Amino acid sequence: TIQRGQVHSQEHREERGLRAAAADWLYLAKLSSVGSISEEETCEKLKGLIQRQVQMCKRNLEVMDSVRRGAQLAIEECQYQFRNRRWNCSTLDSLPVFGKVVTQGTREAAFVYAISSAGVAFAVTRACSSGELEKCGCDRTVHGVSPQGFQWSGCSDNIAYGVAFSQSFVDVRERSKGASSSRALMNLHNNEAGRKAILSHMRVECKCHGVSGSGEVKPCGRAVPPFRQVGHALKEKFDGATEVEPRRVGSSRALVPRNAQFKPHTDEDLVYLEPSPDFCEQDMRSGVLGTRGRTCNKTSKAIDGCELLCCGRGFHTEQVELAERCSCKFHWCCFVKCRQCQRLPELELHTCR
Repeated sequence: TIQRGQVHSQEHREERGLRAAAADWLYLAKLSSVGSISEEETCEKLKGLIQRQVQMCKRNLEVMDSVRRGAQLAIEECQYQFRNRRWNCSTLDSLPVFGKVVTQGTREAAFVYAISSAGVAFAVTRACSSGELEKCGCDRTVHGVSPQGFQWSGCSDNIAYGVAFSQSFVDVRERSKGASSSRALMNLHNNEAGRKAILSHMRVECKCHGVSGSGEVKPCGRAVPPFRQVGHALKEKFDGATEVEPRRVGSSRALVPRNAQFKPHTDEDLVYLEPSPDFCEQDMRSGVLGTRGRTCNKTSKAIDGCELLCCGRGFHTEQVELAERCSCKFHWCCFVKCRQCQRLPELELHTCR
C-alpha cells in the first residue's frame, strides 16, 4: 500500500497542473455572445480549452455548438439538483466556473465532472439524431425484433457517437497527463460514470404509422432519456458516493474504498478523494458563496431546513404581501394591462442570517 504522504509527494507537480485547469472547458457555457463556433480562428480564442481541445475544436467545428450546449445543460442541471443544498452550483465569471470547489477531490467535484461529461454526450447525441451534424446521424445498426417484441427500425439516437466524442473531448486533459495521479483517476472514473448514467437509462420510443395512426406499423428506436432523469440518477450517486484512496494493484495504480468494510464501487458510482468543506461561510478565493441570505424552509429537518442550511446561525423572517392581478386586457400594440385585485394571504419568507 502506498502511504498517503508518499502519494502526495509523487503527485504534487501533476496534481497542480490538473487543479489549475479543472473542467475549465465548462467556460464555453458562458460564451453565448460568441455566436456560432464556425471558424477555426474562434477555437483559438475560446477561454478554458487546452491545446489538444483547441485542435479537436478545429477538426470538429460543427460539433462545438453542441459541446457548448452540453456545458450549459450540465450547469443548469447541477444548479437544479443542488438548489436546496449549502453548495448550490453557483458559477463565477472567471475560471474555473465553479471556483476552486472543483479543484479539490470532493464529492461535489465528482458530480460536476460526471454531469459535465454526460452533458456533452447527451447534446452531441441529440444533434446527431436531429440532422444538425454531417459527421453522424441516426444509429441504424439497431434492427430486428427485441426480446420484448419491439420492432427495431427507423432512427435510434446515436449514443455511441455522443459517448465517443465526450470521451475524446472531456477526458483529454487527464489522458494527456498520463492518467497516473489519483485526481486524474478520480476525474476519469467520474467522467465515465456520467456517460453510463445516460446509457443505463436509454429508453424505447415508438411511432405509430398506418391509417389514422392505427399502429399497423410501429417502428421503435432507442432514445436518450430526458437530461433531468440523468441529473436525478447522478444526484443519487452523489449521495452514495464512495471515498477512495490510491493503491498499487499489480503494475498499475487504482482507486479503492478508503474504508475496507465498504464494498468496491462500480463503474456507475461516483468516487471522491477528500471530504467536503461545510460551505457555510463565504470564501471568494475558493468560490464558496456561503449561505447568508439564502431562503430556507422553516419546517424542514432536511438540508434545505433553516437549521442545517443556515449552519446554526439562525434566520430572519419577514412577511411578504402578494397581490393577484386581474381584469387583464391586451392593448394594440403590444402590451397587457392589469389591475391589482384580491390580496393573497401574507407569506412568511425565511432567510439565513
